[in-house]
Amino acid sequence: MKYKYLNLDDRKKIQKMYSDGERVADIAAALNASTGTIYRELQKGYTGAVDENMRPAYDAKTAQLEVQKNFKCRGKKKAETVGA
Repeated sequence: MKYKYLNLDDRKKIQKMYSDGERVADIAAALNASTGTIYRELQKGYTGAVDENMRPAYDAKTAQLEVQKNFKCRGKKKAETVGA
């Protein structure tokens, strides 16, 4: 399986399937991703609530914003000035 970034459309599919009560393994198979990828994605989009299936609620837009925030933090960190 080749690695790929999930995009907003993928996240919306995850949201729909997850809210419909699909198993994580089935979601992963539908998106051609690993189950670990889906579990990490569900953590990124956790809203703090519980859905109708009594599972942690997932929101695609929340997950997308988290990923975009993390992309901005990538790269070399500026050295802190000592004794300034």
